[in-house]
Amino acid sequence: MALALTLQQLAQLAGGSIVRGELSVTVTGLAALDAAGPDDVSFLGNEKYRSQFAVTKAAAVIVPPGEYHEGTAALIVAENPSLAFAAIVRHFAAATRSIAPGIHPRATVDETAELDPATVCVQAGAIVMAGAKIGKNTRIGPNVVVGEDVVIGDDCHLMANVTIRERCVLGHRVILQPGAVIGADGYGYEFSGGRHVKIDQVGIVEIGDDVEIGANTTIDRARFGKTVIGEGTKIDNLVQIGHNTMVGKHCLIISQSGIAGSSKIEDYVTIAAQVGIVGHVSVGSKAILTARTGVTASIPGGETYAGKPAIPMREEMKFQAHLRRLPKLISRVKSLESKMAEAESAD
Repeated sequence: MALALTLQQLAQLAGGSIVRGELSVTVTGLAALDAAGPDDVSFLGNEKYRSQFAVTKAAAVIVPPGEYHEGTAALIVAENPSLAFAAIVRHFAAATRSIAPGIHPRATVDETAELDPATVCVQAGAIVMAGAKIGKNTRIGPNVVVGEDVVIGDDCHLMANVTIRERCVLGHRVILQPGAVIGADGYGYEFSGGRHVKIDQVGIVEIGDDVEIGANTTIDRARFGKTVIGEGTKIDNLVQIGHNTMVGKHCLIISQSGIAGSSKIEDYVTIAAQVGIVGHVSVGSKAILTARTGVTASIPGGETYAGKPAIPMREEMKFQAHLRRLPKLISRVKSLESKMAEAESAD
C-alpha cells in the first residue's frame, strides 16, 4: 500500500504552515511541478518555475513566503521550500526501505569483527575482515569490503561495491555511494636507478561525521599519518583526493575534481567540477573555485577564483574580455603595418 500523508502531516514534516487547503487533503507521491498529479506534493524552489506553479495539478505545493494566490493547489509556506521538500522525500524514502538488520547467509564476517546483528545490516557478498568495528544501525551493502581493523560509526550507509581498506576510520552517519574506495595506496614513487620505485603507504584515511562521498570517488591513504575529510563535507562522484590531503569541515567538492597529495583545503571551501589542485598547497576557508580552475599555488580564503593558474574571478573575467579582443587588435595592427609599408614605399 502506498504511503499517504495528510496536508497537516506534510506541514509538520516541512516545518511550515498551511495557508490554503483542507487539512484532510492527502498525497501519496512526490513530483516536479510540471509532472505532478492530484495525488502528489511538489515545491516551488526557483523563480524559473513560476509558470509551472501557476498551472500545476499537484494536490499540494510547498512555497516560499509571499506565494499565496496562484493555482488551485493546497499551499504550505516554508522559509526554504527545497529543504522542506527534502524532509518529505526523506520520510517517503524511509517508509519504503524494508532492509532488516542481520547478516546475510552469503556475507562473510570474521569472528573477531565487532558488530551487533540486531542493529547492523550486512548484505549478500559483503566481507567484513578481522578486527573491524561497526556501529549500530549501519548498513553494509552488497559486495562491500571492510578491511582489517576498520572502524565505522553509527548510522552509516555503505552502498554496493564500496571498499574500505585496513585501519581506516569513518565517523557517524557517513554515506558512501556505490564503488567508492577509501584507503587505496597513495600515488607515491621515487625515481632511482632508471626505475620508479614504489613508496609504501602505511597511513590511513579518517572521515568525519555526516560526510557523503560519491560513486567511484577515491580517497587515498596517507604515506604516513592521515588523509582527513572533515565533518559535513560532501564529495561528488568521480573525485580523486591524494594521500595526506587535509579537507576541512563542510566543504563541497564536485565531480571530476582532483586534489594532489599533502594539500590543505580549509573549512567551507567550494570546489566546482573539473578543478585541479597541485600538491603541497593550501586553499583558504570559504574560497570558491569555479569550474576548471587550476590551483598551482596557495590561495587565501573568502574569494572566488577562476582560470589557470587560479586568480580572483574578477581579474580572470577582465583577462578573458581582453583575450576576445585580440583578433580585432591583430587585424588592426596588420592594417596599420600595411599602410606604413605603403607610405614608406611611396617615399
